[in-house]
Amino acid sequence: MTEEELKALEKAVKKAKRIASERASELHDLVEDRLPAAYDEIPTIAQATYDACQAWAEATAQLKEAESTV
Repeated sequence: MTEEELKALEKAVKKAKRIASERASELHDLVEDRLPAAYDEIPTIAQATYDACQAWAEATAQLKEAESTV
């Protein structure tokens, strides 16, 4: 793996972490500010948060794998 490819993976991990953090913040805001009135939003926001965290975990795993082969 080239240095550029490794840097691209690191950038992807940072982006995925930022997105996951944003989704987690949305979920927190829902719980903190809009429940119980907005309870019907829980599944959608929770799924988006889960998906973003899963994408971050997968990107992190790819980076670790790439780093171990360098």
